[in-house]
Amino acid sequence: MCYPRGELLVGEQDVLLGDIGGQPFYMSEAQFQYWRHTHLIIDVVPGRGGMFSLEGPLGVRFLTRSRLYSAEEETHLPPIAHGPA
Repeated sequence: MCYPRGELLVGEQDVLLGDIGGQPFYMSEAQFQYWRHTHLIIDVVPGRGGMFSLEGPLGVRFLTRSRLYSAEEETHLPPIAHGPA
């Protein structure tokens, strides 16, 4: 789900994965533990988005693709950052 900045309540258990288009991208700690060895690629494609998500009325949706990090890539990953305490 994509929300306008400031409308998503970020908790201390949320993990900051990075930025998309200059906006922070968070995932819950439980999801992160499952996906932590995976490179996530998030694209915007034509189609119907989530009903409550920001892109919904724009005629586009998010498409997430993934692949496992190589052992070499994992050694270069930055430290994990959590949401505000």
